[in-house]
Amino acid sequence: IMFIQTETTPNPQTLKFIPGKTVLERGTLDIRDARAAERSPLAKRLFAISGVTGVFYGYDFVSVTKDDGEWQHLKPAILGAIMEHFLSGEPLFEGDVAAHQSAAQSDEEEFFDEKDSQTVATIKELLETRVRPAVAGDGGDITFRGFRDGIVYLTMKGSCSGCPSSTATLKHGIQNLLRHFLPDVQDVEAY
Repeated sequence: IMFIQTETTPNPQTLKFIPGKTVLERGTLDIRDARAAERSPLAKRLFAISGVTGVFYGYDFVSVTKDDGEWQHLKPAILGAIMEHFLSGEPLFEGDVAAHQSAAQSDEEEFFDEKDSQTVATIKELLETRVRPAVAGDGGDITFRGFRDGIVYLTMKGSCSGCPSSTATLKHGIQNLLRHFLPDVQDVEAY
C-alpha cells in the first residue's frame, strides 16, 4: 500500500503531494494546462479532475494548483490519481523526459550581457545553493531568466507562481541575499 503525504504551501491555491518515491530525476517541470499535460499520464489524470489548474513536478513531489474549488473535495480525487499512477507502473512521460523539459523551457531563453557573465554565474550559484532548496520545500521553484541594468529577472514556478507571499520572497529574501554578495544587483523582478 502506498502512503502519500500532503503539505500545505505558502500559496493557499497549491498543495504539495509527496508520494515517497522519486517523481522527476532531474530539474522541475511546470504544466499549466491540459494541452501541456497530454504526454504525461499523471498530469493527464490530474487535469481530468475538475478544478485542477496546474501541476508541477519536483524531485520527490507533485504540487497541484486549483481554482476556486475546496481542497476537501479535490484532495481524495488527487490522491487517488497519484496513487493510481504510481501503482500502474506507467512512466511519468510518454517519450523522452528531457524533450518535455526542454520544450517547457524553450521559451525561457536567458538574457544578459557578456560582460556580466561572472555576476550571472554567481547569481545562478546562489539560486542553486540557497534559494531553490528552500522553495522546493514549499512545492515550487525559482529559475534565473536574465540580468540587465542591475535587475535580476527570475521565473516563479509551481506553488511560487501566483503565491501571495512570492513577492515578499523575491523582494526581501532573494533581493537581500543577492545584494549582500553582489553590489551590482539593485533589484529582483518576476519574469
